[in-house]
Amino acid sequence: MTTTAPDGRPTDDPTPPLPGAALTRSPKPAKKRRKGGWRGVVEWVLVIAGALVLAIVIRTFLIAAFYIPSGSMLDTLHENDRVLVNKLSYRLHDVNRGDVVVFERPPSEPDSSIKDLIKRVVGLPGETVEVRDCKVFIGDRVVEEPYLSRPWTRTCTFGPIQVPEGHVFVMGDNRDDSEDSRVFGPIDEDLIVGRAFVIIWPPSNVGWL
Repeated sequence: MTTTAPDGRPTDDPTPPLPGAALTRSPKPAKKRRKGGWRGVVEWVLVIAGALVLAIVIRTFLIAAFYIPSGSMLDTLHENDRVLVNKLSYRLHDVNRGDVVVFERPPSEPDSSIKDLIKRVVGLPGETVEVRDCKVFIGDRVVEEPYLSRPWTRTCTFGPIQVPEGHVFVMGDNRDDSEDSRVFGPIDEDLIVGRAFVIIWPPSNVGWL
């Protein structure tokens, strides 16, 4: 649209266009690349890998779970109970009398599907162990055994036997149904896997050892 200037010459209309008469579209923002999805996958892979490595380290060097294969530790442990074993314990201190230990089956014992056994330490290196009238003696001193809940009659006379250095004498709490050091002799401490310290299964039996 043109208008006439005071001198009669046509000029362009200086009136600005009405709002909305001419619109320009703003450019669409560029789509971002979906990096977050791959980053999340990588993070989860690293977390899972780290957890697996940690579990292997713990299982190998620190703590492991074992199941009880028989009734030789009744009534402290029942068949199919699950226990946790501290594998680091005897790297920090000596074996103590009364400890419940998991150990590899002695080489003198026949091959079996049961690789590891669990018993209680009764005699320590250098001690003389003897059983008289179903009581355990270390030298001339009777061993107090509050963990025994049932009388026993099998092998109620045994020894005396001296425990070699680097060995321990072990017995099951169920003395009438346990093959232990009365059968295969003292065990080498190098066979000990660790000390059982807690029952974790079944829930009705959960407790410290």
